[in-house]
Amino acid sequence: MKIICVGRNYAEHAKELGNAVPESPVIFIKPDTALLKDNNPFYHPDFSDDIHYECELIFRVAREGKYVQEKFASTYIDGIGIGIDFTARDLQTEAKQKGLPWTLSKCFNYSAPVSAIQPLDAYPDLQNIHFTCKINDELRQTGYSGDMIHTIPTLIAYISRFITLKKGDYIFTGTPAGVGKVKIGDKIEGFLEGKQLLNFLVK
Repeated sequence: MKIICVGRNYAEHAKELGNAVPESPVIFIKPDTALLKDNNPFYHPDFSDDIHYECELIFRVAREGKYVQEKFASTYIDGIGIGIDFTARDLQTEAKQKGLPWTLSKCFNYSAPVSAIQPLDAYPDLQNIHFTCKINDELRQTGYSGDMIHTIPTLIAYISRFITLKKGDYIFTGTPAGVGKVKIGDKIEGFLEGKQLLNFLVK
């Protein structure tokens, strides 16, 4: 199992970080050791003072696929949920300034909390899905899949040109604007069409 992530897939998020809006999807991968499930607490690492939450729509891959055509892309996923792409922003900024890969800022242990996966057939229109993120009961992020720069079928087709999709993989589809720093004691909640799927603490 691997976690395939898409960066800068919402224009407003790219702008808030001072990044250009990409013409092609920006892809990176988190290892399986980044996975955090069952609303278990996230333990703030000691190597960063600037861990940011990034709430995202996630999809579970249903079967192996490579060179998937966009018109068949939806047949390669079978579940949907909410994920948090935790990012050590200080490590990422330092790596960017040096022109180095920012792997450690994204791939550290338990940096990818995922919710329970919901059946995909309950969400027939992939470009009409709403999700939100609250920190300590305060709304911080509001996302709408129709605002994605690269649509979900486009992402599946693009990724599968380079990386073979395997059953059980997760695809993180990018975060909307509103990311920010977390601290010990914070409560993080993620909602899919108003249904709470994530509810965990930072310790």
